[in-house]
Parts: sequence; structure tokens; C-alpha cells
Amino acid sequence: MNASIAARVDRLPLCGFHHRFVSLVSIGTWFDFFDLFMIGYLGAALQSYHFLTLYQFSEFVAAGFLGMFIGTIVQGMTSDYIGRRSGFILTLLFYSIFSVAGAFAATPAILILMRFLAGIGISGQQVVVDAYVSEMVPGKSRGRYVAINQFVGFSAVPVVAYISRLLVPTHWLLDGWRWVMIIGGSGSVFAWIILRRIRESPRWLESRGRLDEAERIIKEIEEEVVRDTGRPLPAPNERLAVEVIHHRAPLRELWGPAYRSRTIMLLIFNVLQTVGFYGFANWAPTFLLHESNNLGRSLNYGFLFALMYPVGSLMGVFTAERLERKQALIMLSLLMAFTGLAFAFVRSAVTVIIIGAIMTVFSSWFSAVFHAYQAELFPTRARATGVGFTYSASRLSTVFSTFIIGALLVHGILAVFAFISSAMVGVALVVGVWGPRTNAVALEKLSS
Repeated sequence: MNASIAARVDRLPLCGFHHRFVSLVSIGTWFDFFDLFMIGYLGAALQSYHFLTLYQFSEFVAAGFLGMFIGTIVQGMTSDYIGRRSGFILTLLFYSIFSVAGAFAATPAILILMRFLAGIGISGQQVVVDAYVSEMVPGKSRGRYVAINQFVGFSAVPVVAYISRLLVPTHWLLDGWRWVMIIGGSGSVFAWIILRRIRESPRWLESRGRLDEAERIIKEIEEEVVRDTGRPLPAPNERLAVEVIHHRAPLRELWGPAYRSRTIMLLIFNVLQTVGFYGFANWAPTFLLHESNNLGRSLNYGFLFALMYPVGSLMGVFTAERLERKQALIMLSLLMAFTGLAFAFVRSAVTVIIIGAIMTVFSSWFSAVFHAYQAELFPTRARATGVGFTYSASRLSTVFSTFIIGALLVHGILAVFAFISSAMVGVALVVGVWGPRTNAVALEKLSS
């Protein structure tokens, strides 16, 4: 009996092949994060220049996340049907086109509609990338490479904050906020470069019974790894069983006896975690504008917070295989809860910057961990569907929590952060009670 494709992928030594693959995929992630986080920095400007009211801004944010809710489900299922490579390129093109279209919106209604359509591609990109990276990297380093992808993505946040700080006050041909959106949508120019240089996931091909294609691609990868390392490959040390399916109902499988508890756990997890993560990320500049009534100061503080996003995800890179992901999620969600409450009580510029920076580090570190974690809990044949379906709960949650935060903000930021902190305590409880351990365990064993 020959070793499975999964066993052959997991025995590969880490080398230039893996670095090139993650670098190419991370180009799409960088623009995805730019587009996702620019809303927090444009929100204060759109309100300050009276293009959107506070309520319309809530609709704008909610429309984007409603699109993301649809996109995570549809694009995840699509990736399980057409493959990781095709799904990745499709989502990259989709959100880029509609983000640029939003930059030319003449009315709030059109801007909100374009944000909804761009949202369909934005979250779909994250779902596909999480599955793609998890399947292409050996199990012993899976979490670290997902964290590296997150680090590259989060490096876009200080860029979008700085560009917003420079361009938002300008009116050269177009309003400055429109130029920021155009830059965010420019990722599509890289689509064909990426398409020509990345391979389909052989794990996915094997799970779909396309064994000849899977064999051809894994041989190409093995030959490339041998060239990179200059050494023969070690023999696969395991024969990981892969069930080849002849039916195509991955969404139904999530509710079968094997995966029902994980599906429910991740649904609850994502409903709660998004309140803490996006509650701060999308609203921090608006919180500061509400408190100080100073757009320039709001954007400056937002830029300083943004510098911390790559720092947090870099912490994820260094600790991904050292800290058990379940325990890391519990620890970080509690730290986010306590730091959020502290942010509500500070007033001086120095303490606002320090507490906001710490909250940002914990948030991006948390993101790097959970994106690896949720992609590990479903079988290859239904991985993107499982990630997309459960992750969609975070997007729907944000639609409702956006309006809740908008209403609570009238009563001050303490009410907002009490809401955010309660949600993150709930995350710690859910993961602590129902979450499995995943570090260094082969994907096929985790889903067997």
C-alpha cells in the first residue's frame, strides 16, 4: 500500500517551497486585510465630512459584514467543490472589483451596497486561505504558517492607517477616503501572477478522488523540495487514511454525529469572538472621535494602535507550536476582556495609547491562533465548508453587534466595553469546555 498524499505532505521538510507558497497566498491576504480594516479608519472621516451619519455608518459596517456572512458560506462551499486554488483567485477578484466600485459611489445607498458586495469576497478569502495553508504545510508547523499569513495580512493595518491619515483630509480629484478604497481594491492586479505560480492542494484532490491529479502535483512538490534542500526526502512515517467520497454534501456532514459538537462549539465561539475583535477594531477611531470631537487626534491614535497589529500576529508566529492553541485562545480572550474594560476608564493621551496598543496586540495574536484552530477541526473534503459555515456566524454577529454598539455608545464607552468584555469571557468558557487540543496532530487524525 502506498503512503497517502496526506502522509507525503506531512513528511516534507520545511524549505523554500513552503515559504514561496505562503508568500504568494499572503499577497491576497494583505489586500484582504487592508480592505477589511480601512472601514475603521474611514468611518470617522465619513461621519466628520457628513457623507454618512452615525446610523448610516452603522448600516455601512453592517452591510459589509452581512456580505461577509454570505461570502463565508458560499465561498467556503465553492472552494470545497472547485478547489482551493480556484476559490482563492475567485474571492480575490470579487472583493477587489467591488471595493473599487465603492470608491466611486455617489450616494450613501450606493456605497453601502458596494460594501455589501465587497464583503462577499473579503471573508471568503480568509476561509479559503485558512484551509489552503493548513493543507499544504506539514502538521508540525501548520499553526506557525497560518500565523505567518496572518502577520503579513496584519502588516496592512498600519499601512491603511497611515494612508488614511495622509489621504482622508485631501481632495485631489476625489475625496481622500475614495483614494483609500481604490488602493484597497487594487489587489486584483496580482491575481494572474499568483494564479500561475501556486498549485492546487493535493490533499483536496485526494479527498475528491482525483488521484491522478493529486499524484502529479505531489510529485512536482516533492521534486521542488528536493531541489530546495539538496537532500532526498525522508520516508513517510505514517499512512494517514483518507476517505475518498463519492457524494458531495459537505454542509450536511457538519451536522453528522462526528462533527456536530465541533460545529456548534465554533458557531458559539464565532458569535462571541467577533464582538471583541471587531468591536474594538472597527470602532476605536469612532470611540476616540466621540470622546475628543477631534478627527485628527482620532486618526493619529488609530495609526498608533495599527502599528501593534503585526506585533500581535508575530507573537502568534513565535508561540504557535509552543503554546497549545486551545489554552492560548482561553488566555488571550480573558486578556482581551480585562484590557477592554481598562480602556473604558482611561482618559489621558498616554494611557489611551498604551491600553489601546495592548488590546490591539492581544486581538491580532488571538486572530492568528484561532484562524489556525478552526481550520483543523474538519475533514479535508468539507474543511472550507466547515470553516466558512461556522465563521459566518461571526459576520452575522457583527451585523447585530454593530447596531448594539452604536446604541450603547450614546451611553458612553464603558457600556460598550462591558458588552465586549462579557463576550470574550464567553469565548474562554466555550473553548475551555468544548474545544479539543490540536497542536502537531495530523489533520486526518483530528478529523477521523
